Parts: sequence; structure tokens; C-alpha cells
Amino acid sequence: SSGKSSTLESLVRHSFLPRGTGIVTRCPLVLQLIHCPLKDRVYRKKENGTDEIEEWGKFNYSDEIFSDFDDIRDEIQNRTNVIAGSNKGVIKDSINLQIFSPYVVNLTLVDLPGLTKIAVGDQPGDIEQQILKIVMDYIKNPNSIILAVSAANADVATSESLKIAKEVDPEGKRTLAILTKLDTVGD
Repeated sequence: SSGKSSTLESLVRHSFLPRGTGIVTRCPLVLQLIHCPLKDRVYRKKENGTDEIEEWGKFNYSDEIFSDFDDIRDEIQNRTNVIAGSNKGVIKDSINLQIFSPYVVNLTLVDLPGLTKIAVGDQPGDIEQQILKIVMDYIKNPNSIILAVSAANADVATSESLKIAKEVDPEGKRTLAILTKLDTVGD
């Protein structure tokens, strides 16, 4: 609940990531943004119905084209339940989504499960370790840029995301600290 999903959505300019309480992102979502001008003929094709669509999404496991971002959200939720189950556990297997739009730059982002300390409901007792392993698998890559997202109404000095980023990037050369929820900070 630090604002990771909202940060990613601002880059895409659409609300399309599942929302809720507790761990909503339970597997990595590899989000490939593909700049696709309106006159593009590489990706925009009559055969697949994208020649007249301004923006669309496509998952790696299907040829279906999603032009409604609410449908993309539903598909992410459904696919998460298929690969991660419904017990609120996490899994390292990823969902891969391509977003084609004239309003994005070519960029690949990964939305990872949020850090948690305490298992709730049917979650396994080692949920913290499971999530940490998934996060570390992505951020230890020296070519990755780490977006360490922290809510502005929390003490940045105790930010878990910054602490973990510092473990793999001690000099902070590839870490960007992002403060979200600025509207929740009092005067």
C-alpha cells in the first residue's frame, strides 16, 4: 500500500492494475511498454484488429487483444489466481503484458509483490522470505534500475524498500527513491 501500482499506472496513463487490501500483486508482472505511433504499421495491423485502436494490451500466453484497460485488470486478477492460487500466497512465475501506445516510451517495468512482515489468512508463515526472494531475484541484476517506493507519510529512514535496495546497490547508483501519497502528509 505504498503506491507502487499508482506509480506504474502513471507511466501508462491508465488505471489497469488490481487494487485491494493486503497483498494484491502476488506474482511479478512484467510490463513491456511499446511506443506505437498512430501511423505505425509494424504493430498496427488489420489482421489482428489493432489498426484502428489507439492503445491496447496483449498477454504473452494469448493472441487476444485488450483495448479496454478494465478488461486488462480483470485478466491480471484471473491469471494471478490461476498461477498463484487463491490463498494469497506469492509465486515467482510472472505474468507478461505488453502495452502498445503512442503515449509511452519503450521501457520494461516489473511490478513486484509488496513487502510484508506478517502472514494473514491462508498465507504461508514464511511469506516475508518468499517475497524477499522474488524481489532480490529482480533487483540484484546490475542492469536493473530499482524504484524504491515509499509512502511520504512513513519515515523514510526506516523504509524497507530503501534498505533492501541498499543491499544490492550500496552506492545508490541505480536506485531511485520515489515518495508517493504526498497528499497524506500534514503541514
